[in-house]
Amino acid sequence: MIESSFCFLPGVGRRTERRWWDRGIGTWKDFLSSNSIPGIGPARKAIYDVALDQAKVHRAQEDARYFANHLHARDQWRLYEWLRPRAVYLDIETNSFGQITVVGLYGHGGFTSLVEGDLLTRRRLCEELAQYDLLVTFNGTSFDLPVLLATVQGLPLDQPHIDLCLLGRQLGYHGALKAIELQLGIHRRADLWGLSGADAGQLWNRWRHSRDEEARERLLAYNEADCVNLQPLADMFYYWMVQQSQR
Repeated sequence: MIESSFCFLPGVGRRTERRWWDRGIGTWKDFLSSNSIPGIGPARKAIYDVALDQAKVHRAQEDARYFANHLHARDQWRLYEWLRPRAVYLDIETNSFGQITVVGLYGHGGFTSLVEGDLLTRRRLCEELAQYDLLVTFNGTSFDLPVLLATVQGLPLDQPHIDLCLLGRQLGYHGALKAIELQLGIHRRADLWGLSGADAGQLWNRWRHSRDEEARERLLAYNEADCVNLQPLADMFYYWMVQQSQR
């Protein structure tokens, strides 16, 4: 989808982009190979040619961060198919004071839990995040990423970011992650249904104060489900957004 995107060009919105698609200008290659584009003059065409040539170079270099800087946040879903093999699905848990207790990261087919007082250090978190070129969250724009940036100074969160909460709203899905999972048939362990962020805070307190191993295991399983289930949700939302954009 990214090589069919023109909305990062100055002055080009979704309507213009759609008009070009309808006229057979469906990719960067189509645009660059056309001598003229209806509705824009030669000078503007030359400016866009330069921008698209630059985009092609950065795409060939697998430079995801270039597109993080050039695509509006609402359009970064277009990078998903390209960057899916290098995506991390991230979710954090906090205590009643808003302090991070667990950072969960699902990527490259495996899951990692970084727990406060154990593996959750700035160095380890930076090392983990550096492996990935795309962040996928649910409500990360308002919660996970601001909390991480406020807690861990200098954290390099410069990858493109897809917030599935915001993307879902474009598709008509509202509410919490668990409610959307139910609607779409995405499953999680039976004993984790009904748990919320507040419950995660209580489980943390049981572990912190009483070293309740069952509470710790359930907390980490809850966090893992919140991360792992983002992948099928992202797959669905991306497919539907592509369909919607082509109507």
